[in-house]
Amino acid sequence: MPAETAVTRSCSRAWPKRTLLILDDWGPEKLNDEQRRDLLEIVEDRYEKRSTIVTSQIPVEHWYDMIGNPTIADAVLDRLVHNAYRIELSGESMRKHKVLPVTDATPA
Repeated sequence: MPAETAVTRSCSRAWPKRTLLILDDWGPEKLNDEQRRDLLEIVEDRYEKRSTIVTSQIPVEHWYDMIGNPTIADAVLDRLVHNAYRIELSGESMRKHKVLPVTDATPA
């Protein structure tokens, strides 16, 4: 079992009780050693007990690079992908299609 870190100590009482954990916009930066251990511990604690949703702009095949340690990456991805539903989206960001109206306001 991974060593307990500051994040896991502070959250260890909260996350097992939550029915759903959402890791939103995961993977913009590579994980350091402590973050890798925290992620593994969280995923292990929730595996087959609670739901976890991961959103990311990084393709799953690049998550090994983001996690950084192949052994930990195997363990995390095995637990996340087993019994998972994957929804892959393609196309442009919806934010590009949402245009705010331009007002003709004059400064006071």
